[in-house]
Amino acid sequence: MKTTRSQQGDHALLEQLDHIARGLAETLSPFCEVVVHDLTHPRNAIMAIYNNLSERKIGDPATELGLARIRDRDFPQVIANYANAFRDGRRAKSTSIGIRGIGGEYVAALCLNLDLTLFNTVQSAITEFTKVDVQGPPMESLSPANVEALHDAIEQYAARRSKTPRSLKADERKALVKDLKAAGFMDMRRAVDTVSAYLGVSRSTIYVDARD
Repeated sequence: MKTTRSQQGDHALLEQLDHIARGLAETLSPFCEVVVHDLTHPRNAIMAIYNNLSERKIGDPATELGLARIRDRDFPQVIANYANAFRDGRRAKSTSIGIRGIGGEYVAALCLNLDLTLFNTVQSAITEFTKVDVQGPPMESLSPANVEALHDAIEQYAARRSKTPRSLKADERKALVKDLKAAGFMDMRRAVDTVSAYLGVSRSTIYVDARD
């Protein structure tokens, strides 16, 4: 099958885009996932993925934004700082940049997905550090009303140890689960699923931690 000059140019562009993505990923590691989408093959668009936070893989299909760019040449080239979320519920901030080929149509996209968990933890750490009247463990004052309250409780626990939730050691994680149980969080529907996903461990691990 003959390769046209336009196709050759698009291939070279994708190679250069991959180098840019790798450089950005190394600079922003481990907080930011960087993905290169080949929009000329939407069914297996993901050409490269660095600092994989979304648990996708090379060859996965294009996202809704990618498909929108394929359909509409006038689709905005840059969509920056929009709210997003990873599969396990972690909040993210994303930017999607469309890349045009020689013919002017979108042939690729460079996407950055920033994990906000650490920054929320840092914010919680600052709040914790500047408190002047601590009357008891913050866990006891939290109302286990919803998943967001559970996320906040986990982040505050990690912040007091200057860590992210996923970097907690086994003994720290066990203590956290016991605190969550004492505060009533583990009585919430699907609490084990939520906690295991947020901490990056299996459901069985959380069950064991809660039982020990």
